Amino acid sequence: MSSGSRTRRTIGRIVLGSFLAFAGISHLTFARDEFTAQVPDFVPLSEDTTVLASGVVEITLGTALLFAKKKRTLVGWAVAAFFVAIFPGNISQFVNKVDAFGLTSDTARGVRLIFQPILVLWALWSTGAWHAFRTRR
Repeated sequence: MSSGSRTRRTIGRIVLGSFLAFAGISHLTFARDEFTAQVPDFVPLSEDTTVLASGVVEITLGTALLFAKKKRTLVGWAVAAFFVAIFPGNISQFVNKVDAFGLTSDTARGVRLIFQPILVLWALWSTGAWHAFRTRR
């Protein structure tokens, strides 16, 4: 891998890790009500417990993206799996027309759905997880 490609991946990983850690902190503090509004009815935990737990997971994953060098590939798969796991909540927000985080129209909520697969790919690319998977085959 070229040094330019490695640098882009590193920057991508740092940005994604910082984003996740910030989002996790916001789950626990100033945006707690916004996140609570997005918890789908089918989640068996209380809305607040779900928001707190997902915030802790996001902080953990974001920190791991930033600092877990030896386990970077595993972290990439874990982050991708997390984005897949929370996708039903985004679909629920769209289907049930729940306004949160300024997403007050079907168009805005629909556009958000497009970004979830991008986040999955970003996690796999920036950690080298996808590259490691392909070279093993």
